[in-house]
Amino acid sequence: MSQRPGHASERKAVLELEQLHLRYPGAEQWTLNGLDLRITAGEHLALVGPSGCGKSTVAKAALQLLPTGSVCEGTLRLNGRDPRGLSRRNLQQLRGEAVGLVFQDPMTRLNPLMTVGGHLLDTLRAHGPEMPLKAQRERAEELLERVSIGADRFNAYPHEFSGGMRQRLAIALAICLQPPLVIADEPTTSLDVAVAGQVMAELRQLCDGLGSALLLISHDLAMAHRWCDRMAVLDGGKVVETSSSTTVLTQPSSRVGQRLVKAARQREGGNTPSAPTATTALQVEELRCWHNLGGTPWSPRWLKAVDGVSFQVQAGESLGVVGGSGCGKSTLCRALMGLSPIRGGQVWLQGVNLLQQRGARKRLLRRSIQMVFQDPLACLNPAMCVSDAIADPLLIHGLRSKTAARERARELLELVGLSPAEQFQNRRPRQLSGGQQQRVAIARALALEPKVLICDESVSMLDAEIQADVLNLLRTLQHRLGLAMVFVTHDLSVASGFCHQVIVLDHGRIVEQGPGDQMIARPKAAITQKLVDACPRLPT
Repeated sequence: MSQRPGHASERKAVLELEQLHLRYPGAEQWTLNGLDLRITAGEHLALVGPSGCGKSTVAKAALQLLPTGSVCEGTLRLNGRDPRGLSRRNLQQLRGEAVGLVFQDPMTRLNPLMTVGGHLLDTLRAHGPEMPLKAQRERAEELLERVSIGADRFNAYPHEFSGGMRQRLAIALAICLQPPLVIADEPTTSLDVAVAGQVMAELRQLCDGLGSALLLISHDLAMAHRWCDRMAVLDGGKVVETSSSTTVLTQPSSRVGQRLVKAARQREGGNTPSAPTATTALQVEELRCWHNLGGTPWSPRWLKAVDGVSFQVQAGESLGVVGGSGCGKSTLCRALMGLSPIRGGQVWLQGVNLLQQRGARKRLLRRSIQMVFQDPLACLNPAMCVSDAIADPLLIHGLRSKTAARERARELLELVGLSPAEQFQNRRPRQLSGGQQQRVAIARALALEPKVLICDESVSMLDAEIQADVLNLLRTLQHRLGLAMVFVTHDLSVASGFCHQVIVLDHGRIVEQGPGDQMIARPKAAITQKLVDACPRLPT
């Protein structure tokens, strides 16, 4: 991996943090507790660490995107200026001009009522009102071309884009003003490995072309190593280790670094899952989910998101579902949960045809199949504390009293590793880290003691250590409860290590199936080969 010219100590610092302490309103402990970090012009630094260690807070502190009442002490210089002493107007100018930010989920940061081109024009006008309108339009179109979207999509809206294209738009917005520093906070978490590789390649290339430094915040050690020369390990709000990416991953000196690397290597190596029973928990036959795209009544146009998919999952068995972006993975999940219309086929749940049930019988049967969604923040009520969110399904189905439901919620919090439960039960979702939010979502899905659990990218937002813990938790629950799982993931290596069988989807159809380790060693379908090639690996 190429290094930028000049020694790091000779290059200008674009971000300097010295003994930085930060505490959020109402918190008793420091989220950042004496953090030291220096990034120089043109370098690529990955900031890694366990969930809740303060990685995303570093980005928020640098841009002063902090809630009112936060305490931020110590040295903070962004391109030579302290953003804390600036007026609101000057701070807004500094953001974008000194640093560009690529968020984890671009959809939550984009205005659904504004076109793709409108987002870029809005940024250009805010920072360069003197620029002629024609020049603004040309610059916006140029940016769309540079991130492989194309100027012809100028008038499209964010909801018309795939996740990968929305992330490319986020990159275009980040580099719009040619900032000396780009911060990418988990930019590929929700993308399949092939698209993630394309997005990161474009981001790295654009940063190199501009001479911008890149601060990549990530829980994925292999991905961080692929794209960054240097790595800093964060734990307890401070940097505990900094070195070249290869050194950190082959000879970690800190205790947390050693734990993270061990967990990441365990994930790559996989663990043999327990043997399933002979009882079929879920059987799907020729399932079709087609979306009408218009056309004439006698000649409609269909998007065949899921087109004749068949499989079965035994009690105690995990079925991995992998594939590229837009292959139909999430549509399959929503169809099984009754959230998307089914055009044809059959779904048998514990030997009962689910699609033929009505009323109370259907409601009772559906308790046996639950789902852990990809984005926990989007499926948790922001106004509801986590214990109420977990207890809510029990109350809706009338299974327990309010007191008993809250007690069960505390038990589930402990079960998913949010311990002691009293420390978490009254928090709102936004008061938790991304990994903690996903644990709450898993606890809520387990509240009704389902027989089938559908996991849609349920560990993609977790760091390697917690990801291993959650997978071990799911495996333990599966063994104890005889739980059948449909495990959807974009990472074939995770599916291989966790699941008994894996199916690969492409354009709504199964193109390959079998044990995951065999697919990695000898992929047959072109999309499987593409997924294998795109998977980043730890250095040996």
